[in-house]
Amino acid sequence: MAAVSNVSLPEIKRDLLYAVKECSERGLLHSAKWAAELAFSIPSFTTPEHLPVTDYRDPEFLKDFDKYTLGKAYFDLKEFKRAAFFLEECTSQKAYFLLMYSHYLDGEKHKNDKMMDVLGPQENVTNEHLTWLRSGLCTRRQELDGFCLYLLGVILKKLDLREDALEVMLEAVKREPLHWGAWLELSSLCTDKEMLNEEGLERYAHLSQAGFANNKYVLLQTALAQYHARDFDAACKLFKQVREQDPYSLEHMDTYSNILYVKEMKPDLSYLAHHTNSIDKYREETCCVIGNYYSLHDQHEKAVTYFQRALKLNPQYTSAWTLMGHEFMERKNTSAAIEAYRKAIEVNYRDYRAWYGLGQTYEILKMPFYCLYYYRQAHKFRPNDSRMLVALGESYEKLNTMQQAKKCYFRAMSVGDLEGMAVIKLARLHEHLAEDDDAATQYNRYVEQTEVVGVMSVADLCSAYVFLARYNLKKRNLEAAEMYAHKCCEFNEGREEGKGLLRQISNSRSSGDGARESADAFTQELSLANITADHETIMSPVAPTNLDFNTP
Repeated sequence: MAAVSNVSLPEIKRDLLYAVKECSERGLLHSAKWAAELAFSIPSFTTPEHLPVTDYRDPEFLKDFDKYTLGKAYFDLKEFKRAAFFLEECTSQKAYFLLMYSHYLDGEKHKNDKMMDVLGPQENVTNEHLTWLRSGLCTRRQELDGFCLYLLGVILKKLDLREDALEVMLEAVKREPLHWGAWLELSSLCTDKEMLNEEGLERYAHLSQAGFANNKYVLLQTALAQYHARDFDAACKLFKQVREQDPYSLEHMDTYSNILYVKEMKPDLSYLAHHTNSIDKYREETCCVIGNYYSLHDQHEKAVTYFQRALKLNPQYTSAWTLMGHEFMERKNTSAAIEAYRKAIEVNYRDYRAWYGLGQTYEILKMPFYCLYYYRQAHKFRPNDSRMLVALGESYEKLNTMQQAKKCYFRAMSVGDLEGMAVIKLARLHEHLAEDDDAATQYNRYVEQTEVVGVMSVADLCSAYVFLARYNLKKRNLEAAEMYAHKCCEFNEGREEGKGLLRQISNSRSSGDGARESADAFTQELSLANITADHETIMSPVAPTNLDFNTP
């Protein structure tokens, strides 16, 4: 990131504005928006050399210019077949890309039209244009520019040729490094290295220092990184800052609503739902926000309705599939939940929430082998998430693989134990295995943890106090046992058991004192007996030891 600081901001702005032009002319609107927002966050410069090149020097493009202009107009109106018809004989890179992209989007549109039912049995619907589009682009592979290579990579990914797609997408970003869409596709193809939130946050901090401190994209990505790290307070603060800068943006407002849902901030979520609905009620983000609003108010049927609306607007909307799965879980409809989670995985194989949801569903169905498989998949994509490790540990316990369960709980504790469950589960596992010393260590750790973060579960805390009282009673540490028993009596859930333990401790102390008094009395009697014996020995005449009475 040091290289960013060494490049002048005017040059960065010039390149970004050039990327806006190139992406816009190819119909790559999201990438154009990304570049435009970054360019907007840099101060304006009026020097001519800092303005992007806008003339058209490619003779091939000048020859296609009229057809391209008409085709682009139809493309912008989403009349993709019509656009392709007028672009058919174009040979320039820009017009050829728009031709092939029009065919691709036309195929995607027809595929989505066939997917009428959000749920329920249906045949596998695909884009019918993919095969011949791949063939056409591969034929001209050597002469393709970065944008056409990007399109070829997308098609290869759709055909599940991921290795070929990765190779092509790497070449695409080398040729067009400012095309943001290519970088996004490339990130989805990289499966050999997990993205680290801390590294991402550090890089965005460097970007902020380099001149992009108020850029909406940088703020949003930092908020998303905080969200995935489960630092909801920091993420919430950043989302509020973004909304102040751009109050009519709906981008990632669905994620913001997830945070408000988890934090149970009903007034804020209610305001967000009304605000997004007033901006555009037919955007998938709006439907997701309203779905979360109804879910937080326990109106799960209405929540499902809005998530289904989001999916009708965008069948590739992973979050809606996952959230709908959660709603079906709330309604105890496990078969529908399983199907929703599977749909989410089809759209995004790396969605750990869907894998985790499938694990929970099969846990309800008491199918631990299935649970183990799905929790393993979730853990693969979130290796440092303690929730996945705790779920894995529970699955191993149910399968009677206790050593593996211990490893999972230890690992969960080492990465932070976000929900504070690993310690108590490990303590109970040691107790179940009659490993009392280890169990006492973990129960003590849990008690100390509650003193720092507060009581998370009264039942768990009482069970910890009960075990520690019994453990210390067994070890004859009566003062410690009495202290834990009294602590147990502080809660209604453990009062009766605490009183019973106090009686046992009292009886143990009484029997112990009686034994001590008996021992003292016995010692005194023994001492008196020895003194008396010694006195009698001293006062009695001593016979000669070698005296022979038979001698005359």
